[in-house]
Amino acid sequence: MGSGVQQADPTDHTEKWLKQAAQSLPQSDTTDFADADRGFLVELKPGVVTDADGAVVWDNDSFSYIQGTCPNSVHPSLWRQAQLMIKQGLYEVAPGFYQIRGLDLSNMTLVEGDTGVIVIDPLISTETAKAGLELYRQQRGDRPVTGVIYTHSHVDHFGGVMGVTTVEDVAAGRVPVLAPAGFVEHAVAENVFAGTAMARRAAYMYGAALPRSPRGQISAGLGMTTSTGTVSLIPPTKDITETGQEEVIDGVRIVFQMTPGTEAPSEMNFYFPDHRALCMAENATHTLHNILTLRGAVVRDAHVWSQYLTESITLFADKTDVAFASHHWPMWGTEKVTEWLALQRDTYAYLHDQTLRLLNRGYTGIEIAEMLRMPPALEKTWHTHGYYGSVSHDVKAIYQRYMGWFDGNPAHLWQHPPVEAGKRYVDAIGGADVLLAKARNAYDEGDYRWAVELLGHLVFADPDNVEAKALQADAFDQLGYGSESGTWRNFYLSGAYELRHGNFGTPTRTTSPSMAAALSVDQVFDAAAFLVNGPRAWDLHLVNDWVVTDENTTYRAELRNGVLVHHVVPPDFSGPAPDATFTLTRQTLIAVLAGGQDLTAAIQAGQITVAGDPAKLGRLTAVLDTPDPNFNIVTP
Repeated sequence: MGSGVQQADPTDHTEKWLKQAAQSLPQSDTTDFADADRGFLVELKPGVVTDADGAVVWDNDSFSYIQGTCPNSVHPSLWRQAQLMIKQGLYEVAPGFYQIRGLDLSNMTLVEGDTGVIVIDPLISTETAKAGLELYRQQRGDRPVTGVIYTHSHVDHFGGVMGVTTVEDVAAGRVPVLAPAGFVEHAVAENVFAGTAMARRAAYMYGAALPRSPRGQISAGLGMTTSTGTVSLIPPTKDITETGQEEVIDGVRIVFQMTPGTEAPSEMNFYFPDHRALCMAENATHTLHNILTLRGAVVRDAHVWSQYLTESITLFADKTDVAFASHHWPMWGTEKVTEWLALQRDTYAYLHDQTLRLLNRGYTGIEIAEMLRMPPALEKTWHTHGYYGSVSHDVKAIYQRYMGWFDGNPAHLWQHPPVEAGKRYVDAIGGADVLLAKARNAYDEGDYRWAVELLGHLVFADPDNVEAKALQADAFDQLGYGSESGTWRNFYLSGAYELRHGNFGTPTRTTSPSMAAALSVDQVFDAAAFLVNGPRAWDLHLVNDWVVTDENTTYRAELRNGVLVHHVVPPDFSGPAPDATFTLTRQTLIAVLAGGQDLTAAIQAGQITVAGDPAKLGRLTAVLDTPDPNFNIVTP
């Protein structure tokens, strides 16, 4: 076991587990390495991207240790996946089709048109997207960007847009921006409504604070990790609303397939009929994906996901020579593409259908996750392995989608929260010393799952118990070393890191001024409502009208019983008079209610005109909580 602040060495139990795992893998299939190298043109040297102040926002070279034989602290399947994903640079996918890989969590694809280049999914950060575009231009000339396509509403597919184009060029119509219907609503909602909690947990998921070493961050399964640069958003100028919709950008014909509710609430695949090329967004990659991502999200629909993949096969597969996605490397050849899509489809369908079968026999999510085994054909296929998702947590997510958090056992209906439960478990077992002894015995026997469960109760009952935290950290290390899923590994090792070194907070941010600027008025009021401290606002009753000048619309916001509600005020409205009326633009509304701008300063600057009592708004803002990006996870 480790010495408190040092990571634990892999135990004999862990090494045995990893050797057994290696024997079960389809090691003879090395096709992915040839495909990942195919079309390589040039890499970024050094593989480092910095921001305007010289701070590093991406460092692919820091993963240079991922080479050669798999160490005894990494699952061999995850090691192989990382070796494929650290390949970075510019790749030719097909004539006129290029990809930037290894410069962020996601890929950026560039499609040459008649006069310039269309950018698909401009990464997370403006800095990495700009570096990728410059690398492309070094090889293909200084082609202007003539279009942007967002495949879906996650930040790694739009955040770098201002690194490849400008608001001015988009507003002038020189650069159309296409996205699936509902894109802005879902992109903003995910990053604003629950953004603080998701970002904190994403730090665990992507291993943000972990050392870059064989005992630290290996990858996130979908990509190496996330960049930490400037996130931006330019709203779409053209919505894709239906399957079969055809658009022409810079002379390039594109046919779209809507896939809402799959990997994202707003997502689409699309086909290039004149090039026999298919973009699968993030609906088919080289991993089993998440039905519910560990950072948190709305549960996805595995049934719909599999159905849309069947539709992709039906619509496009027999006419496709190359298929590429927003992560990983492409697939070439009609037969190969068809089988890839079919196996991906079968994976989500099997997980969904078998979970439903078993829950209808009375099994709970946690039981089904232990029972369910994937078919041999899927086990022997690399791209259906759980590097990003996992069979275990995907099954539980499917159960949650249909049945919710409650498993039906009344003993689980009103359980004590972690601290109170921890105190009672420690007492029932016989005290801290007895529990520690039992946990050490579980550790020595290789039952790390039981060890961390026991120790979790003790840590929450007594967060100052140094021995409990040290032993739980060691057990987390072993579980991390044994994880095929990159996200599971990162969660375990991040938990161990915080137990040893303390809370590392949220190193990355997904919000930005341009993200906030995309909020609708409804979303601004909703975001404010989610911050109301209910008990502090119980006795407040406030009614304010907001005249949003650039929308020529008046909104009424009323706070009562700790609830902030809002609605549009119709022209013939005969309700009670407001306490105050504020006349302002949508951007000023965003700044005051969602951006923390001082109300008095905005009024003095002439940004807000007030009729009535302006102090009423101060009483509202006084009961809005500030989210905490540094909340604890492995300790109370």
